[in-house]
Amino acid sequence: MSTDVDYLKSLLQAHPDFPKKGIVFLDIFPILRNPVAFETLITHLLHHLTSSTIPKLPNGKIDVVVGLDARGFLLGPILAMRLGAAFVPVRKQGKLPGECVKATYEKEYGTDAFEMQSDAIKPGQTVIVVDDLIATGGSAKAAGQLISQLGGKTIEYLFIIELMFLKAGSTLDAPVYSIVQSDD
Repeated sequence: MSTDVDYLKSLLQAHPDFPKKGIVFLDIFPILRNPVAFETLITHLLHHLTSSTIPKLPNGKIDVVVGLDARGFLLGPILAMRLGAAFVPVRKQGKLPGECVKATYEKEYGTDAFEMQSDAIKPGQTVIVVDDLIATGGSAKAAGQLISQLGGKTIEYLFIIELMFLKAGSTLDAPVYSIVQSDD
């Protein structure tokens, strides 16, 4: 699959000093604008899940795909539909209707909170979490806490890009799979 990885990596656009000085932002939107690249991305993630993740599960299936606000919403529903799983959004506090569970997390400039609807995950369901990027891991960790509060079992976190030098994967309650690993 390294050919897929090389292809997808070649389409990422680097934006120096965005959103602030000293940060190089890797933009996934060129992948989404290219239908072949977008399909390659989805197929790559599905191949990983069906060949590596799902065979290890006792029930042989993923019940829920959780997408993180907001780029996880671009990938999550597609993966969920192809896996025959439910899609559940995790949103910033105050954005979801009805009763919600909440988890706070640290950001580089303060704290924030994520919420999930209280009836979104049933006890014992197997869950994967998807987003575009893992940096410090705060938002992914908060999603894992929400899943746990509802009795779900996070089996894996999936990202397009992982910033390896921040070592965020070691703070999570399940393995991390990323397509592109960046050391800067």
